[in-house]
Amino acid sequence: MSKLDKLEKKLLHYTGKAIADFDMIQRGDRVMVCLSGGKDSFTLLHLLHRLRQHSGFKFEVFSYTLDQGQPGWDDSQLRTWLEARNYPYEVAAKDTYSVVVDKVPAGKTYCSLCSRLRRGTIYGYAERHGHSKIALGHHRDDLIQSLLMSILYKGEISSMPPKLLTDDKRNIVIRPLAYCQEADIAEYAAQQSFPIIPCNLCGSQENLARKRIKRLIADLAGENPKIPSNMLHALQSVNPSQLMDKDWRDFKNLEAQRVTSPIETGADTALPWRQQVGE
Repeated sequence: MSKLDKLEKKLLHYTGKAIADFDMIQRGDRVMVCLSGGKDSFTLLHLLHRLRQHSGFKFEVFSYTLDQGQPGWDDSQLRTWLEARNYPYEVAAKDTYSVVVDKVPAGKTYCSLCSRLRRGTIYGYAERHGHSKIALGHHRDDLIQSLLMSILYKGEISSMPPKLLTDDKRNIVIRPLAYCQEADIAEYAAQQSFPIIPCNLCGSQENLARKRIKRLIADLAGENPKIPSNMLHALQSVNPSQLMDKDWRDFKNLEAQRVTSPIETGADTALPWRQQVGE
């Protein structure tokens, strides 16, 4: 088995496991993969087509790419790649780049507004065309980085759920790469020679908080390689009783829930070890 085959087998295993663990895809689903042109979304699309084949074509996979009008955008190779594999797709053009540049002050990051505009367009398209699931290419490292960013910069414990019902309850978003490591995805994308389209909108903003968090986790993992997987496990092992959220824990009325001890009721409290020493 070649190195590429082994890597694909590993990625298929973890993608399939995530899909099964969180019940992401059911028979008859029409899954719309958001192909941004990056390594993650290319890998996701390719793996889902593999899994679709392995399942006996029990679900559909469709590729949706949004041309946001960013400088240097060229999707010609992306289209050629999709057509060569007979992958159903659409590339839609909507100039959100001009809106982002106009609204965001100089020196500030574009990611938040850019994501909101893109997300609204994607959700609307999926609903109009009857796609039952929207698949995004976020991987394990995205999830754990988001956890730390949320704690450090937003003051809350949150991340990216592997399966999400949108606020308007019209769309379900899934993240089948939730268990996959970015390093494996990067290597797989390179070996597959995916026609990557760089994001020039925010690529020059080197001081993004996410990049600092990414370096921090990498430094910690250099000392303890289990740290990234431990962080992912923590997202699945939440213990609200050990936290301080008053919506999860009724601190005010804990006394009323307390079980009264024998000492407080005046019952015989002699302990066996005391009896043994003659007390």
